[in-house]
Amino acid sequence: MFIRERMFRVAKHLPLVVVSPVPWFPLQGLIRYFRPGYRLQPPKVEEQQGVMVYHPRFLAVPGVLRELDGLSMALCSLLLLLRLKRRFKFTLIDSHFAWPDGYGATLLGRLFRVPVTITLRGTEVPHAKDVFKRNKILQALGRAVYVFSVADSLKRHVVGLGASAEKIQVVGNGVDTERFVNECQVEARKRYDLPPDAKVLVTVGGLVERKGFHRVIELIPALLEEFPRLYYLVVGGACAEGDWRERLENQANELGVRDRVFFTGPVAPDLLRWPLSAADIFVLPTSNEGWANVFLEAMACGLPVVTSDVGGNPEVVCNDDLGIVVPFGHSQLLYDAVAAALNKKWQREKIMTYAKNNSWDNRVEHLLSAFAEINKR
Repeated sequence: MFIRERMFRVAKHLPLVVVSPVPWFPLQGLIRYFRPGYRLQPPKVEEQQGVMVYHPRFLAVPGVLRELDGLSMALCSLLLLLRLKRRFKFTLIDSHFAWPDGYGATLLGRLFRVPVTITLRGTEVPHAKDVFKRNKILQALGRAVYVFSVADSLKRHVVGLGASAEKIQVVGNGVDTERFVNECQVEARKRYDLPPDAKVLVTVGGLVERKGFHRVIELIPALLEEFPRLYYLVVGGACAEGDWRERLENQANELGVRDRVFFTGPVAPDLLRWPLSAADIFVLPTSNEGWANVFLEAMACGLPVVTSDVGGNPEVVCNDDLGIVVPFGHSQLLYDAVAAALNKKWQREKIMTYAKNNSWDNRVEHLLSAFAEINKR
């Protein structure tokens, strides 16, 4: 979503075609009998907001030879790019995630003799723990003419691995301040059958271990002793990393707080302002992030943020007027931060102004300048 938000805004200024490779292997559809959401295949070509989007399939067998994903992405996109080149004279390949996408993009860039840019988005941190992937990431960054990083912490991370600092610019994600606005809290709470006088926490994201929903749920019994009218909105569903919904529901049941934890399921981006506006505090005790776009979305709706001190989180929640950042993995400190946030009188207008100052328009202007400089070379 955050890549699409950024690039479709770029498309208002520059001609753009999207090539988004999709993992595939023969008979993978059989797995969906046991895992219904497994690798759902989008159409091979579609139009989104006036932009043509292609989804070539690349060979990726689960658990087997995944170190070839970057090469496979490039090879399986090759014929498509050859066809595109005849009618769309692309002069730049802008890729996202250093591995495997950025690596595959730099192979194609060499073949077509066009410059390649890579945006670091956070997966580079766990991937770098693998020696093979770390080497491929550094190869890709070395070949790219420009590298964008959504957070300074990511830039420092790859520079520490051996990447060149000179070619890396920090360009964070932005927020659509027309889509994410503060709605009437009373009306928002009616949508979720929440009492108007409740204290409400909310987390938005894929229901996976990394996002830390379980770390919030484990605090609910103790928080209810201090805040008897407390509720927790869990907004999200299954994603590529997995689906922890059943596990989270079981956790809430075992702790005796199932009636205080509301699972909304996935919510469309155009409607996310409603659960955000229904809440008092946004909580995301995540274990890894590049630049969590959802922080700015929550802030645009007037919410302070409680999160963990990982990745780019302290760069987004950069002062005490915006929220509280706590060390990751410390349950008591997380409890203290949530309790303090619920008791504090926040300057909501100040929080929303900060979000507006980080709109997508400001980010895209920076990108357009960089793209123009590359095309002059």
